Amino acid sequence: MRFLLDDEQREFARSLDALLTAADTPAVVRGWAAGDHGPGLTLWRRLADAGVFALAVPEAYGGVGPLPVETAVAFVELGRHGVPGPLVESVAAGVLLGGVGGPAAEEWLPGIASGTAVVSLALEGYGPCALDADVADAVLTVTGDELRLTRGAGGVTGPGAATGPGVPTGPGGSTGPGGSTGRPAPTGPGAPTVSVDPARRLFRPEPGGEVVAAGPGVREAARATGTWATFATAAQALGCGEALLRATVAYVKQRTQFGVPVGSFQAVKHRLADTLLGLEFARPLLYGAAVELADGAPGAGAAVAAAKVAAGEAGYAAARTALQLHGAVGYTEELDLAWWLRRARPLRDAWGTPSACRARVLAG
Repeated sequence: MRFLLDDEQREFARSLDALLTAADTPAVVRGWAAGDHGPGLTLWRRLADAGVFALAVPEAYGGVGPLPVETAVAFVELGRHGVPGPLVESVAAGVLLGGVGGPAAEEWLPGIASGTAVVSLALEGYGPCALDADVADAVLTVTGDELRLTRGAGGVTGPGAATGPGVPTGPGGSTGPGGSTGRPAPTGPGAPTVSVDPARRLFRPEPGGEVVAAGPGVREAARATGTWATFATAAQALGCGEALLRATVAYVKQRTQFGVPVGSFQAVKHRLADTLLGLEFARPLLYGAAVELADGAPGAGAAVAAAKVAAGEAGYAAARTALQLHGAVGYTEELDLAWWLRRARPLRDAWGTPSACRARVLAG
């Protein structure tokens, strides 16, 4: 089946591409990995102004969602440009809080939609760590039928505070060494867990936190939240793979061997064609899952899992192809490509490993 975006959705993608191209995201990623979160948080606010974080927040709380197709469009672009931060987690938190409602939703959802609150998330069944908890204004955790919220993990006391993520920070960023940022050093998350991608900082949430909701409704909202997080990660993985393929095609046109571009070799063409096919087969699965999510179809969870397997594997295959065809230069830290290479594998496994997603497809 072929899925076509309408004119407004295509314009949304073009506007995000232009915004992120002008933002020099490779420099933002390098700073984020080094602990300088200032440029990344500035970009966060610009993405919020473009409507990215409002896509999963209900209209009653200042959002425009849920809009799965537009979310896919946005996260493909975010993955293509390698934007760092708990992007998936903040959007998924919008789904979670929108599902449980109550005071926590009223307090945090407007801030998520407007970009004045950065929220990370950890769900039972998806691994024990929360992404970039040292930068987040709040970390949500779900265990059983309890939703807990830990405030100020990144040194901010709440959404919209004077020291929130929209406030310009100094050269050291929110946690950078020696930076005078106006934000206290984080005391909650502790040391990050080692990650393949230095720009993906994983923290184990501290025990405790404020119980903001409990009961069967939390469990049901958590299931929907996990599906949305899997879906947005699949879109990121697809975008990451597209960026790797684009960079590799450009490189093999320039690199020469025996007096001709290496891209003219049949073996290279076949490898690139296989990579392209993997990405193009994943794309309709992603948008098919978006349509099922929008319709509230009973099989949406299985469709999302299928999209995640296809996009995750295709993105990781694109990384292997890129590394092989770039040769030794692909290993260098100086090459921006290295950040996409390091991200492809974590995106394949985050919010649903291939084996877990395949099991969900079979069960569905």
